[in-house]
Amino acid sequence: MNLAFDGMALSPDLLITGGDVVTMNPRREVLLGGTVAVAGDTIIAAGGTRELRSRFPGTAELDATDCVVTPGLINAHQHLTGDPLVRACIPDDIDSDEAIYQWAVPLHEAHLPEDEELSALLACVENLRNGVTTIVEAGTVAHPDRVARAMTQAGVRGTVGTWGWDVEDAPHAAPAGEVLDRQRAVIESYPAGGLVEGRVTLVGHGLASDELLAGAADLARTTGAGLTMHMSPGRADVEHYRERSGRRPLLHLADLGVLGPHLLLAHAVWLDDAEVGAVLATGTAIAYCPWAYLRLGQGVTRAGRHAELFTRGGRIALGCDTGNAGDAADILRAAALAAGLAKDMGLDPAGIGAPEALEMATIRGAEAVGLAARVGSIEPGKLADLVVHDATGPQWTPRGDVAQQLVWSTDGRSVRDVFVNGRQVVRRGRCVTVDEAGLRAESLKASAALLMRAGVTVRHSWPHLRSN
Repeated sequence: MNLAFDGMALSPDLLITGGDVVTMNPRREVLLGGTVAVAGDTIIAAGGTRELRSRFPGTAELDATDCVVTPGLINAHQHLTGDPLVRACIPDDIDSDEAIYQWAVPLHEAHLPEDEELSALLACVENLRNGVTTIVEAGTVAHPDRVARAMTQAGVRGTVGTWGWDVEDAPHAAPAGEVLDRQRAVIESYPAGGLVEGRVTLVGHGLASDELLAGAADLARTTGAGLTMHMSPGRADVEHYRERSGRRPLLHLADLGVLGPHLLLAHAVWLDDAEVGAVLATGTAIAYCPWAYLRLGQGVTRAGRHAELFTRGGRIALGCDTGNAGDAADILRAAALAAGLAKDMGLDPAGIGAPEALEMATIRGAEAVGLAARVGSIEPGKLADLVVHDATGPQWTPRGDVAQQLVWSTDGRSVRDVFVNGRQVVRRGRCVTVDEAGLRAESLKASAALLMRAGVTVRHSWPHLRSN
């Protein structure tokens, strides 16, 4: 007997058989040696292999024996442009201001439209190969159509926006109304329900007037598209808003009506008690990118309160940030760090652990970015965003608790196969939607040209000697 959704009987196109299925359903059930049935872009069943083979005889199968099957991972804050073409070029012994003004700004000014598309494609392939199926693009996009094209080509789910700012002393500033018109155009071009959706995307920090901040929040609420922006990864935003309004950043945003369930706020490291309370009271979501704060020395071990927010019911997702801050687009790597920091900073080994970190990477992450009705768990009716992890390596031997092995023992390198919307986009560890060899060759050429146009010089930690 076939399962039925919306009044139509569905027969699967594919059974993913024999793997241990980590459902992330409300009971967090793990189906040992289970099977997932996929019809088109939808999961229609998850259960016993014998039962589903009997129910759907003759259906094509993907053998996942000795594998672990999880929902697709959620990357709630990933810059797809700029840094991917200059990976490991920005020094790791400079502060965030120097990284931004001496590197990021010149690079983005030198970015061509084709660079944006190529950079985004490179970043999307890396995410997919590490099991990430949903990306919230963090900004830096001057040509959203080129970035959306790359996301669509790779086959990743995600959101895209275009940055804008209206403060007078910033280069390329525009009036608030003009910035909002550009945001609205992206939302109209990429409506909800598509693989790539438009989202209101501001820089945040101190680069938006109160008019722009309030207008962006209104646009996000009225369209349902949501809003994402940066705030308080370090102390600078706190100092800026105290000078600007006499209040800390999130309290100022709360007074403007910007906080709320429509807002996904990147970072939020330097919060005081009142700001934590405001986040929880308004249902504001946080994209937590722990590797970036360590790489840039921004003080997360001193000031971060993400574990507290999570345990108090806050909406917390994980992000990987940029190619020269979070560096690796690997959410499992971020999950392990989030759990480790929570235990160590709280001196509490019984606090947040692997199960909670995996929730942030899947269903709780999907809730935070506003997509939990569609993705984040393996349940009938949800979209078929699925990851098959090869569990035959030494890091999986012997098999123990699956959450601990996913978070503590492995990372994206165990990913074997990935499906987005029921379409296989990674097979045997390779992205099948893109010519990876061609992408690498094109990226190497574009990187050299971009660095030259930007006028920045890469310095190496050690002497590089070319041998014959």
